[in-house]
Amino acid sequence: MDDKGTIARNNVSGEEIVISGIAGRFPNSDNMNQLRENLFNKIDLVRADHERWGKALEHPEFSRRMGTVNKAEKFDADFFGLSFEQAHTLSGEARLLLEHSYEAIIDAGINPTQLQGKNTAVIIGASYIEPQAKYLYTNVQIGGQNIIGCHKSATANMISYFLDLKGPSYTIDTACSSSLHAMAVGYDYIMSGKCEDAIIGTANLCFAPIVNLQFTRLGVLSPTGYCRPFDSAANGYARGETAAVVYLQKAKNAKRIYAICPHIKLNNDGYKEEGITYPSSQMQYTLLKEFYEECKIPTSCLDYVEAHGTATIAGDPPEINAIYNVFCTNRETPLMIGSVKSNLGHTEPASGFNQIAKVIIAFETGFVPPNINYTSPRNDIDALINGTVRVIEKPMQLQNGYVGINNFGFGGSNAHVLLKWNDKLKINNGAPNDDLPRLVVLSGRTEESVKLFLNDVNC
Repeated sequence: MDDKGTIARNNVSGEEIVISGIAGRFPNSDNMNQLRENLFNKIDLVRADHERWGKALEHPEFSRRMGTVNKAEKFDADFFGLSFEQAHTLSGEARLLLEHSYEAIIDAGINPTQLQGKNTAVIIGASYIEPQAKYLYTNVQIGGQNIIGCHKSATANMISYFLDLKGPSYTIDTACSSSLHAMAVGYDYIMSGKCEDAIIGTANLCFAPIVNLQFTRLGVLSPTGYCRPFDSAANGYARGETAAVVYLQKAKNAKRIYAICPHIKLNNDGYKEEGITYPSSQMQYTLLKEFYEECKIPTSCLDYVEAHGTATIAGDPPEINAIYNVFCTNRETPLMIGSVKSNLGHTEPASGFNQIAKVIIAFETGFVPPNINYTSPRNDIDALINGTVRVIEKPMQLQNGYVGINNFGFGGSNAHVLLKWNDKLKINNGAPNDDLPRLVVLSGRTEESVKLFLNDVNC
């Protein structure tokens, strides 16, 4: 992930908030590089052969298909100085967020020990800790470690504890928009001067099949387990898992810039006659209209919009209607849209960071990965039928380097983020202009880890 990110500044004043580090684990993708390859190869990462619930579980009301992360049970407790008891009473979400926070900081070119004692914020977007009931009411451990380890606050507080960070540290839950709400809070902390930097993370792990049954009876899951945003055959989404972290700081302090964040904004639907779970097209329209008026960036500059796109009857039509009314007035070319949920399923509170990961991949390669599971437009979305709004079906080259990310939760909490690429290209693709040999030092705790580093370098 270094095509554009390793050069930190170009036409940047230094005060902009930037994403300088990112790390994560996505459905059947252990890191950003694997996710990039899978997206461009149009791989459906939602699968039925996962072992989250054991091989025998079948239920007539919902599909077995789900997007799961690999090796969710693995954790290097010794590295983080945790005892056997602590490690086994710490939720999977907290364990993965600890690991990926460390990786994201290193990805930003910073030694994590340099953050000790700093006023660094840690804001985590999360909703369910699915094994919580088991931790609290079934498995009683000596010393009461369970109540700490499975508490949602631990997803943020354990990071602050391990890294010895003194800034605000807490978890935000706004359902499916949790991760972008967490990012908005971190953004505001840095802009206001309260914090110099922020670790923003999110996680969603699907350990309890009963939760899938609940979502099925809510009417949002696809009976077939295929997520088809904007498609005429759309009938809901498949659930998915993700644990991801980004490191935010000002451009003037960044050693790497993956993306510049000119603006981020939130609002809420408030009361709706249809009920709390129904999105409000009017309030999404209001959010988008106010957003681009405030940041003073013409909507015509956007290359595309990474939509929330859940493939639900309640979700897609009002979202595209709001997007059309804001972006397509007097627009000369079709507005391109996409939804990474077509590849990964819906990771609910973590979904916003899947969108960010996809946009960063687009910035790094210069091309937007395509949607999958799309053949024909929904018949209840006029903008798709008349071609004013089009779904990206093959890799699309970026032109202006602006991408809007739309995200909302089923409780009415809406979020929108604008990301801009750092368009300074490396000279000679980053290679030196001489033939002198270079010494590269790699270290790892095991021989296998060093080999993984060498394989990445060779790639």
